[in-house]
Amino acid sequence: MHGLDPEQFASLRERLEQARAALFVQLAGELDVQAGALGAPLREPEASPADNASNRTLSELAQGTVEHTARQLKLVRHALAKLEDGEYGLCEQCGGPIGYSRLQARPEARLCIVCQTRAERPPR
Repeated sequence: MHGLDPEQFASLRERLEQARAALFVQLAGELDVQAGALGAPLREPEASPADNASNRTLSELAQGTVEHTARQLKLVRHALAKLEDGEYGLCEQCGGPIGYSRLQARPEARLCIVCQTRAERPPR
């Protein structure tokens, strides 16, 4: 299990499954809110240009929230698939183990801390 003892492995699996369930609920709620906003008239005959701009901004923010939640759900589902494949806990870049402390902080982590730091470093 790539440096994880069975208890750690089980704990991380449970956290990922809970995260997946919570993200499904969150995404469903966000989609309901967005659908309600889209069902409302975008332009009222007497709405001011400022009101229309505010409505567009709110709609864009709602769309961004849905996209963010969907990305998070994709990461969690990827981690759960790696659990099933026996590849969970291995860095997707260098192939080394991802430390337990990193997995505790981010159970969906795909990279070890060294590779993640390199990936986040701005190009020279």
